[in-house]
Amino acid sequence: MSALLLYFADEQAAAERLAQACGVPAACVESHRFPDDELRLRLPLDSQGLLPSNVIVYRSLNRPNDKLVELLLVAAQARDLGARHLTLVAPYLAYMRQDIAFHPGEIVSQKVVGRFLAERFDAVITVDPHLHRIATLQEAIPIESAISLSGAPILAQLIAQHLERPLLVGPDAESAQWIEAAARAHHFDHGVCTKERRGDKDVEITLPEIDVRGRTVVLLDDIASSGRTIAAATQRLLQAGARSVDVAVTHALFAGDALQVIKASGVGRIWSTDCIAHDSNAIHMAPLLAQALQPLLKGGST
Repeated sequence: MSALLLYFADEQAAAERLAQACGVPAACVESHRFPDDELRLRLPLDSQGLLPSNVIVYRSLNRPNDKLVELLLVAAQARDLGARHLTLVAPYLAYMRQDIAFHPGEIVSQKVVGRFLAERFDAVITVDPHLHRIATLQEAIPIESAISLSGAPILAQLIAQHLERPLLVGPDAESAQWIEAAARAHHFDHGVCTKERRGDKDVEITLPEIDVRGRTVVLLDDIASSGRTIAAATQRLLQAGARSVDVAVTHALFAGDALQVIKASGVGRIWSTDCIAHDSNAIHMAPLLAQALQPLLKGGST
């Protein structure tokens, strides 16, 4: 066995889809939480008590604090047990938003977490990381094989299958390039809102200068967290005469009451990828992730 994909029980379905797409075996990391919240992890070993030389760890980093500790423990022990090439597949990558210190003393979590991952893994693959002021993932995770994929083209394909002549709308200026890429593939009309954030759950949305009356609109974004941006944009679109508003996102975080807030705003359908397991998942990312993994599997197993 030259390669092995490790996963945790709560992500078994997505991890096994990826393992099957790559043609490698998969095994679960046994996890136990003690009453004091410490973790005991156990890696699956071969008959000689070792791991193969090429190990892939599948862990999407929503709810990141516990998961980063898991990665710390797994990566260190995997090296001791024979792994020479470690790849992290983190379809959702946390702590990328804070890329500068907005106030004196603020910790720039993107740099800290990026270095943490770079020191423990030879390669990191993710999907639509929330990068604002940097051009490449390598700037956040300083290793050569820091690979950023996009769910936008696949979401656009899904939208094309369900809707005729939809209008794609991005919720803020940061989504402009992402929206344009998704719209280009299918020649969709598109526009981008302007957003003013006043707090974690307080946003003001200004619609783009596009006539939305009678249009079938899809709000397309990389992430849905509190749901307030999507809800505010939906309300504005419906008030402006949009016939319907659906939502397509890569990362379905939907923290707290986000889903209820979004549905109450008038959203119809919600589509997401399985980067984060959720009832709205409509797209499996395994084929795209496997395509990115193949060169690393060949190189890491030599």
